[in-house]
Amino acid sequence: MNTSETPADLVAAEDVLLFVNAAITATGQREFRSDAVGQRLSLDFLHAYVRVNYRRVYASSLALDINDHNAVRIVLGLLETAGEASAEERRTEGRLIAARLALLPPQRVYRLFGEVRRAGINNRRTRAIMRDWLAARPDLGHDAVKYRGGVKTAARHIHLRCPEGAEPLAEVGAFLFRPGRLPRYEHRLLDAWRRAHYEQGAVAELPFTVAEGFAARHGMKREVFLKRAAPRMTRLERLRTHSVTQRPETDLTVMPLTRLALYVLSLPFEQRAARRTELTGALRTAARRAAGGHAGSWGRVHAVLDDSFSSSGSGQKRRRPLAVALAGHHLLEALAAPGAYRGLWTSGRGDALLVRPWGPTPLGMRVLDALEPGPGGTAPDRLVIVSDGWDNAPAGLAGEVLRVWRKRLDPGRRTAVVHVNPVYDADGFDVRRLAAGVPTAGIRDAEDLPALVEIARFAEGRTGAAELHAYLDRRVALFLGEKETVS
Repeated sequence: MNTSETPADLVAAEDVLLFVNAAITATGQREFRSDAVGQRLSLDFLHAYVRVNYRRVYASSLALDINDHNAVRIVLGLLETAGEASAEERRTEGRLIAARLALLPPQRVYRLFGEVRRAGINNRRTRAIMRDWLAARPDLGHDAVKYRGGVKTAARHIHLRCPEGAEPLAEVGAFLFRPGRLPRYEHRLLDAWRRAHYEQGAVAELPFTVAEGFAARHGMKREVFLKRAAPRMTRLERLRTHSVTQRPETDLTVMPLTRLALYVLSLPFEQRAARRTELTGALRTAARRAAGGHAGSWGRVHAVLDDSFSSSGSGQKRRRPLAVALAGHHLLEALAAPGAYRGLWTSGRGDALLVRPWGPTPLGMRVLDALEPGPGGTAPDRLVIVSDGWDNAPAGLAGEVLRVWRKRLDPGRRTAVVHVNPVYDADGFDVRRLAAGVPTAGIRDAEDLPALVEIARFAEGRTGAAELHAYLDRRVALFLGEKETVS
């Protein structure tokens, strides 16, 4: 750590890490130990505090692996308070906002535009950002059908010109603002929407979420409708609509790792056991893809994985913490050297595919097991703990074990220890930590684990604000550079 840094610099670095952890994990939804109201109030305070005191960091967070909920909140906060930024800050913020919007799901962006309109944010920069995003959409006609209210709100807010005639934009304008004026549309989806009001055969041509409403209006049987709509359904739509007794017609190996883990955990034990080869193979394939160039580079890796009852999450985030642990288990296996991985579940189970939320959280006992030297008397190169941090069997043992280990047995830090936590603690404005000397990072998707390990080292106390800001600057430059290359 730079000895020239003042206590204020160190506090600033801690504040930044606090916000980054919250922006990665918190979504304003109910968690196992806190309700949605508490989550939202805690997030409201953090966003306001960091935006006012560290605006540059607040904007730079858009370049990190934060979740979509907080990315949208940051964009709205920056647009609402544009008058508080300098001209140079506004230019950088505009580029970051445009780059982040390009990565967000379109439905989230349209909801954001609705919030922008309700908040009365209508300056030239905001209109330009919205106009550029709409212009970059690959098929605005598709959006007009699937997100009709959002497109209509955005078009009104930026005064989008939709001329008369047969041009695509003119057809979209007629569809949104003059429905029924044209006898037919050249755009395939726009015309399918028109025909679906009276022609049952046109329903299957529409996006699934739109077609569902028309199917109900025509009284179509659910099974018949799903069969006809299957070719146009997304992978997630196929997974959501298939019954538990029927396999989805989708390739599981191409699914994102954490999303795949959530799907696996949604299956009954009997199906998991019967499909063991398929599901395990899909998880390992997704893990190798997520590991990328880091695969096999982490040496000996031991992991402590939390499958206690609290990993069941909440009604809004069902089994999310357990899914992160299951996905992390397979990702760490891919990151470790061949044959050099050991995963320990808090329940003592040895079959990762059949894990379920159950029992207390004996993290201390599992950490002791994980730190035991392996064959040849060698300790692991890395210990990764995936848990919400509520060590309660007995309480506080994990933190004490790690403190003694670091102070007495491994002062040279031969074993790198990191704790990744998938649950935001609203009362503490952060993710819950095991011990002061253990770097902790919030995590939402297991795929982000390699990047989060890099962020976690700043929480260890050996680096300060200067190094943290340099890291943020590098991430911003990479983020904007990648977007410019793509465009």
